[in-house]
Amino acid sequence: MALLEARNLVKTYTVDHRAITVLENVSLSAEKGEFIVIAGSSGSGKTTLLTLLSGLDHPTSGQIFIDEREITHASEEDLAPLRNRTIGFVFQSFHLVPSMTARENIMFPAELSGDRDADGRAGQLLARVGLSARADNLPSQLSGGEKQRIALCRAMINRPKLLFADEPTGNLDSENGKIVLAQLIELKNEHGATLVLVTHNPEIARAADRVISLKDGHLTG
Repeated sequence: MALLEARNLVKTYTVDHRAITVLENVSLSAEKGEFIVIAGSSGSGKTTLLTLLSGLDHPTSGQIFIDEREITHASEEDLAPLRNRTIGFVFQSFHLVPSMTARENIMFPAELSGDRDADGRAGQLLARVGLSARADNLPSQLSGGEKQRIALCRAMINRPKLLFADEPTGNLDSENGKIVLAQLIELKNEHGATLVLVTHNPEIARAADRVISLKDGHLTG
């Protein structure tokens, strides 16, 4: 079985007593170590699809499996350890804790899972992305590119099997975007992780093993 599998996903919202279907009959799978891009214009449903695949929201109908386990209607209590151990997230807006240093932000997921080597792992990742000198800086003292590299380290601290990224270079200039993308791919390859990335950037799509295109909530390729 694939590491990630979605079967016939439908997502419908009710707005002013009207049913609006954002995704309709979407099926896909991702193998171990694969880099998949979900591409589409704004409003195509790609971010909605990512939130369903990662368990951040539930589909109206259909099924989702991660590592041979169905998560379609799993409770928050059941999903929490899965998210912490099996899944990593990289968001467009970084989502770093403002009161924590770069090192502390990276360590946080590992500390939640009881990893006694959280500090050592954080140090290794900081060195890997060239930010050891920034370890004790707060997010407010970091550039956008540095914040995203810290967010990437945080996503990788627990060695996830599955990494989700939502427009991870969307808030960066082209040079920093290229650096973050390269480091994201390198880290996922080193850890053998599967990467599912949402983007409308054709340059990023060209770096993927496979591109899944969405238009108006339907798969087009």
